[in-house]
Amino acid sequence: MKFPISAVILTYNEEKNIENCLKSISGFLREIFIVDSFSTDKTLEIARHYTDKIFQHEFENYGKQRNWALNNLPITTEWILNLNSDQRITEDLKKELTGIFSKNEHLDFNGFLIARKTMFMGRWIKHGGHYPVYDVVLFKKGHGICEESRYDQLFTVEGKAKKIKGDIVDIVTASLSDFTLRHNKWSSFEALDQTLGEDQLSRESGVIPNIFGNSMERRRCLKSFYMKLPLFVRPFIYIFYRYFLRLGFLDGIEGLIFHFLQGFWFRLLVDAKIYEIKRQMHKKGSAL
Repeated sequence: MKFPISAVILTYNEEKNIENCLKSISGFLREIFIVDSFSTDKTLEIARHYTDKIFQHEFENYGKQRNWALNNLPITTEWILNLNSDQRITEDLKKELTGIFSKNEHLDFNGFLIARKTMFMGRWIKHGGHYPVYDVVLFKKGHGICEESRYDQLFTVEGKAKKIKGDIVDIVTASLSDFTLRHNKWSSFEALDQTLGEDQLSRESGVIPNIFGNSMERRRCLKSFYMKLPLFVRPFIYIFYRYFLRLGFLDGIEGLIFHFLQGFWFRLLVDAKIYEIKRQMHKKGSAL
């Protein structure tokens, strides 16, 4: 039985990941849409074995690509599941969604909050506040939108959203080289968002920080607090909180690498790039 859900998957040179993603949803969802940013590898060749609904659109940032897909794809189902190529839905999530849709429980909600299960170097990262991390990636057509900041975008939904237990597996990286290259790029996006203030503007109509709200609102509240801390001090505070207070050290050697790269090195790189941007802006201002 296929449920009235369409998957929308963003791709760019994902030949290593796309097939496992498609296998996890094939035969379960009614429609599968691929939105590709002009891949040059075998991504589309692999995708055509699973769907003929393949579209290409120039990538500007993740949020804009998501919203282009939501506004322009010929989606015929009532529900939309937003996935990335390196994600897979679990059997537990399939069973839970089967129960929800079979019993018409979905009629009472406009979205569902689903946890991301991070896999890094073959290990599930359970600690450090990294699991469960929820996002409302499944919602009714016309009721959801993605924030359009350059980095760290969340989906927002009009109306009631329910947290469910099943997970989406997120394969963080195929190699450390790929991981560091991606995070170097993302650190530039995050530095620009924070420096130019577009991060705050994009979220005025997005997820509002609220320590008493849902898991996404609480997470956004903690990040808002983090952003008010001094540059170059906050990465040290964050890694102490994450690795020691939130027990990230229990994730073993793989966790040591992941938490320090993603929770310290990446955050320090963001701060360094903010510092660099501000220096450049100051020099330009002084030259006028």
